[in-house]
Amino acid sequence: MDVFWSWPPVTRTITVAALVTSILVHGGLLSLAYVAFLPYRILRFPPEIWRLVSAFLVTGPKFAVIMDPYFIFTYGSALERNSPRFSERGSFFIYVCFVSAVITGLAGFYLGAYTHLDALILAFTYTFAQDNPTTNVTVFILTFPAKYLPYALLLLTFIMAPGRVMQQATGLLAAHLYDFLTRIWPTFGGGTNYIVTPEIVKKWFGGLDRAPQDRGYGTAQDFRREGAAAAASNAWSNQRGPGRRLGE
Repeated sequence: MDVFWSWPPVTRTITVAALVTSILVHGGLLSLAYVAFLPYRILRFPPEIWRLVSAFLVTGPKFAVIMDPYFIFTYGSALERNSPRFSERGSFFIYVCFVSAVITGLAGFYLGAYTHLDALILAFTYTFAQDNPTTNVTVFILTFPAKYLPYALLLLTFIMAPGRVMQQATGLLAAHLYDFLTRIWPTFGGGTNYIVTPEIVKKWFGGLDRAPQDRGYGTAQDFRREGAAAAASNAWSNQRGPGRRLGE
């Protein structure tokens, strides 16, 4: 149990909830109709607002019941623990809320997708790839640089379930929009980053205090002052350099 509670809280919650919900759905103990994204059920009165969340907690069938939570945990925990984008407590939660809202609008309301977990996985992997473009990752038996990971997952979906490619790709668009609004536009376009972590969310997650974390490509910075967010932003901008574009 100590190991379980040591996992980062947002990723831990999504992973466990997705695993439990998917086992219940694919095991026939819970009907997909109760958790799928159905706009007419959300917009009616009383609204079934839980569908905005539960649609992100259903994996694909069979082997995907294990693999989808694995991808969520692997790349979600890497971002929540180590990414300089999420130096403030609760900032990863805001990221998840933002990309989930974009996915819901594009995949749910526009494309008519009933479940959105595969799009959320693609959002996580895209952001991870932007932070760690040269880190090698392994998917099944293939090892390649992380910058190709989102496109490898899209290719895999195209081979196994081509009808879901567009729906899954909304996760990539959502993560890229987050990157544009929080980094590219403020850093290179002189704009303002409006996606900030509210004080109440920081308090939920214990403030700004974050201890350093060991990782394979260095050590995450320990931010303990009010200037932590600015320091993280500058450090990350210097690391990335100018002119990075989608897929580079």
